[in-house]
Amino acid sequence: MAIAESWHVRARGRECAATQTSFSEGETIVTALFPDPESSGYLRRDFCIQGWTDHQAGGETAFSFWRTTYSIPTGNEKPNTVEKLSAEEILRRLVDEDEDHTENTRFVLAVMLERQKILRETDSQRTPNGILRVYEQRKTGEIYIVKDPDIPLSQVETVQNEVFILLENNGNSPKPVETTEPLAETDAEAPSEPTSIPVAPEDMQSESSDTEDHRDPTESDLTQAVGDAFP
Repeated sequence: MAIAESWHVRARGRECAATQTSFSEGETIVTALFPDPESSGYLRRDFCIQGWTDHQAGGETAFSFWRTTYSIPTGNEKPNTVEKLSAEEILRRLVDEDEDHTENTRFVLAVMLERQKILRETDSQRTPNGILRVYEQRKTGEIYIVKDPDIPLSQVETVQNEVFILLENNGNSPKPVETTEPLAETDAEAPSEPTSIPVAPEDMQSESSDTEDHRDPTESDLTQAVGDAFP
């Protein structure tokens, strides 16, 4: 069975998958991903150290596993759908949708979030179709599996622009503007007088130029993330 090359695995469990013992705050646990025999995705299981040792003795092979620190969920992780979506919320949606044309965008978003220390890369696995990178959300423990598309340098600027547009438009690609035919003038309608545009004083023009030259922090983060991914 082919394994999915992009996947969003929900937050960590509250107890050991082997011993059913509840985790405690700050406890070191092992998170493991296993191929799901009923789908093309992955099953997540979290283990205490002893539970993981016992599980390994059973011989089941994990696709990926790593040690992490357990934090008690606060219940505040749900996004506010009214407010502007964050880069992570956009990544979560794109990974869940798993559309082929967003593969490059997902990777750049993941690199950007890793640079912001929101995600951390816990593992990478080489598959017949490329490298899969496993990212863990530092606070919630959610896992994102993102394919490294090995973007050609000639396409980096295009991908960067696509990501920036998504961030500016709340995760949506803007729809093309529909043009309509101009209404024909009638004899009764006189052509409108040209509207004069007031010219700002020199001091106001200078202030406007300074504003336009200011780099948005999000764009700066994105530019640096692209630089990190494609040195």
